[in-house]
Amino acid sequence: MLMSRTPALRRSALAASALAAALALSACSPATGSGGSGEGLNVVATTTQLADFAHQIGGEDISLTGLLQPGASAHHFDPSPKELVALSQADVLIMNGAELEGFIDSAIEASGFKGTLITAADGIDLAEAKEITAEGELEAETGEAPDHAGHDHADHADHDHADHGAHDHEAASADEAHEGHEHGHEGDEHDHDHGDLNPHIWTSPRYAEGMAAEVARGLAQANPAHAADYQKRAADYEAQLHTLDGWVAEQFERVPAADRVLVSGHDSLRYYLHDYNIAYAGAIMPSFEDNAEPSAAELDALSAKIKERGVKAIFVESSMSPKLAKTIARETGITVVDGDALYADSLGTADSDAETYIDATLHNTRVILEAWGVTPGPVPNGLGETA
Repeated sequence: MLMSRTPALRRSALAASALAAALALSACSPATGSGGSGEGLNVVATTTQLADFAHQIGGEDISLTGLLQPGASAHHFDPSPKELVALSQADVLIMNGAELEGFIDSAIEASGFKGTLITAADGIDLAEAKEITAEGELEAETGEAPDHAGHDHADHADHDHADHGAHDHEAASADEAHEGHEHGHEGDEHDHDHGDLNPHIWTSPRYAEGMAAEVARGLAQANPAHAADYQKRAADYEAQLHTLDGWVAEQFERVPAADRVLVSGHDSLRYYLHDYNIAYAGAIMPSFEDNAEPSAAELDALSAKIKERGVKAIFVESSMSPKLAKTIARETGITVVDGDALYADSLGTADSDAETYIDATLHNTRVILEAWGVTPGPVPNGLGETA
């Protein structure tokens, strides 16, 4: 046990030393943000998706720093001294949760962060997410797609986006937020086993609604003076996510069920696939991770499933190399979609059409539809930069 903890402890010690040096160089100057005016709350968000949620909801009332940059993966991330400085000076830290950020405990310890911790996963039904994860694993093993008819997009019509009562958690102090907070990733040298929960919860727009509501609740708790502003922006943003969910559902309803079968680089789209009744034939990487090494037997088995289920294309995520996908494509005779990669672990850069969560979801939906030979319908007015 002692030996298994040594790498994490060493990283923590090195990070603490680097942080001390960086703090001395910074002369305690305030952290610079990317989404605010420099006044109000200093907010740090772990993933690119969470940084976008925070920007949409916090507006000019926060100064925002994102730890992960476009193209980066939270599965394999170590914060730099500069990022630890930003965390040390933050009033709020927004994390995904759902067992994603294995680096977060050591980062909090090394930086000395004492602010409000917002866990976006607290805004969704994690018991349901575990069921969906189990369904995906069973489907990949047996080839039998579960019935997802229970998710009726029409049921969202009565959803009051301004009512966050379902996420009305009792306020906690900064000390209470950290006390006894177990992330369960210490000492794993980034070889994560996410167990029975796929951490990519943001890929479902309906889950993104709950995550946004949780971000708004946490920001309002941290800065009550701007609570009404946060809640108003959150209501507007959740309404957009609701519209996005409905549009994506309508697009995939136009695709014959037999053609709605997807293979991806790794199992990063589980909740998206579930919500839109898309069958999951498997992934190149044999886990939720994006750099796991598949065996030859696993690649052969996936190739057999591709042929058996008539899969039309392999979709590569932006954070992954297309090399293995191209190898499988040569063996199976199908198309590799890598020029327009899917954005799952990360949003795109400023010059992409996937800089925001909504734009990335629109992009992913268009790319999948076009690879399946279906022309996407028009996007509702005002939804995304490319609408």
